Amino acid sequence: MERHFDTELDELKKRVIDMGTLAEGAIYKSVEALKSRNAELARGVIADDRDIDRLELLVDEKCIDLIARYQPMARDLRFITTGMKINAELERIADLAVDIAQRTLELVDKPLLKPLVDIPKLTVVAQNMIKWAIESFVKGDIELARKVVLSDPEANRLRDEIQRELIDDYMVKDGSTAPRAVQLLLIARFLERVCDHTTNIAENVIYMVQAEVVKHHPERLTDG
Repeated sequence: MERHFDTELDELKKRVIDMGTLAEGAIYKSVEALKSRNAELARGVIADDRDIDRLELLVDEKCIDLIARYQPMARDLRFITTGMKINAELERIADLAVDIAQRTLELVDKPLLKPLVDIPKLTVVAQNMIKWAIESFVKGDIELARKVVLSDPEANRLRDEIQRELIDDYMVKDGSTAPRAVQLLLIARFLERVCDHTTNIAENVIYMVQAEVVKHHPERLTDG
C-alpha cells in the first residue's frame, strides 16, 4: 500500500511539472507574439488555455482523491496540499499569459511605440522564477525556493522602470501614444503578477519542507 501511495505521489508531482511547463510556455509564447507582432501566436496562447484548465482540474481531483483514500499525515499531507496550491497559482499564471496575448492583439496592427527592452528582461525573470519554483517543489529545495522569493524585487524594479518610461517619456510628452502605452503598461503589470504567483509557490514550498510560514515574514528568509 505504501509503495502504491508513493507511486501516486510521483504521478501528482509529474502533473504539477506538466502544469509548470505549460504555464511557462504560455508566458514565453505570449511575449514572443508581442515581440514578433504575431497575431496567430497570440491567438494560440488563448486557445491553448483550455488544455491548461483541464489539467488544473485533473490535478485538483488527484489531490482530493489521495487525501480521501490515504488520509496522509504530516509531510505527505503538506506535499499534497502544496500541490493543490501550486496548481492554482500556475493556472493563474496561464491566465495572465492569456491577458498578455489579448493585449498583444490590440498592438499587432499598430506602429511599434518603442523598442522592447525591459519587457523581455522582465519575461526572462518571470520564466526563471517559474522554473526555479517548480524545481524547488520537485526537489524539496529550500535554497532554490528562497532564490525565487528574493528575485521578486528585481521584477518589481523592472516593472517600475517600464511604467516610468512609458508614462514620463511617452504619455506625458505625447498624449496620442497613450492607447499603445497603456497596453504595454498592462503587459508589464501582468508579468510582475506572474512573479508574485511564483513567489507564492516558493513560500508554499518552504512551508511544505520545514513547516515554516514565511509569507509576510521576509526576514525569515535570511535567518541562519
